[in-house]
Order: sequence, then C-alpha cells, then structure tokens
Amino acid sequence: MKYMLLIYAASVDAASQCTPQDWIEHEKAMRDAGVLVGGHSLADLTTATTVRVDAAGERNVTDGPFAETREVLGGYEVIDVPNLDVALDWAARCPGSRGGGSVVVRPIADFGDSTD
Repeated sequence: MKYMLLIYAASVDAASQCTPQDWIEHEKAMRDAGVLVGGHSLADLTTATTVRVDAAGERNVTDGPFAETREVLGGYEVIDVPNLDVALDWAARCPGSRGGGSVVVRPIADFGDSTD
C-alpha cells in the first residue's frame, strides 16, 4: 500500500537539526529497502501561491499559503510498504521528524486503474 509522508518543519524560523547528509542517507535507506516511490523537497515558502475558486467559478490567486499554523510543509515522500506500521517506522526514521518537525502519514487513495 502506498503512503504519503508529509514532512513539516516546526516553523519558518526553526533551525534545522538535520544535515543534508541526513537526508541523503534517509533517501538511500528507502531506495535500498525498495520502498521509495518518489518525493521532493519544496522550494522556499515565499514562492508559494494559493488558488481558490468560489461557487461562481471566480478564481482568487494570492501569494503565499494561508497557513494558520506555524508548521511549514517542506517536502513529501511516497513509499510503498505492506502496512501502516511499516509506514510509521519510515516516518520515524525521517530526519524531518526530529527537532520539533513532524511527519504526517496518509494512505494514498486507490481508485483503481484509470487507464483501463
């Protein structure tokens, strides 16, 4: 089953407690285990744009996310593992889960093969 690991920093100003090498080693461990489907780091929060469409179909585009929380989404990984317990183990090994950061684990919905 595929799970998305949403990696949050504690805040924009939070000092990272992990190094680029930590991330490289984490990705290598996932690749070596054969569980990594994909993932990316996100660019700086100041580059975000939010799009909302109202009931009349009017588009509203604003700079930045509308985040009421101090946590900042910094990246994601998609893994393919047998169950939630294994996904939680990989989330705990993620460097982003340290130093006030967090990793939210969500199963990816399966709507069947849409290419049929």
